[in-house]
Amino acid sequence: MQEKDLFEYAVVRVVPRVEREEFINVGLVLYCGKRKFLDVLFELDAEKLSVFCKETDISVLRENLQAFERICAGGELSGTIGKLDIASRFRWLTAIRSTVIQTSRAHAGFCTDPKKTMEKLFAEFVL
Repeated sequence: MQEKDLFEYAVVRVVPRVEREEFINVGLVLYCGKRKFLDVLFELDAEKLSVFCKETDISVLRENLQAFERICAGGELSGTIGKLDIASRFRWLTAIRSTVIQTSRAHAGFCTDPKKTMEKLFAEFVL
């Protein structure tokens, strides 16, 4: 039997009007330190978002969520934050903020395959 490793995840949300605190789940970021795994999945449903807030600019949201991807990947193209160690990058991505793109609080669990776990949680909380 494979050993289970600790992982943490947060749901990525779009909060079109921060003052109203209403949101739509659009993604999931998952970190597993032992496996050196940090990744994000997101899906923007333009129709759903436009019903929720007509002024939502999908292209700007997509660009900002792609920054999450670059930070998860790390390296030179991911800016200053992307040069941090993997745990620090996860903490930065999941820090509490009052912006249009936010994350839930981090939750923890155990898994044998972080990628499969991320896909399962993404399907459960986003799709």
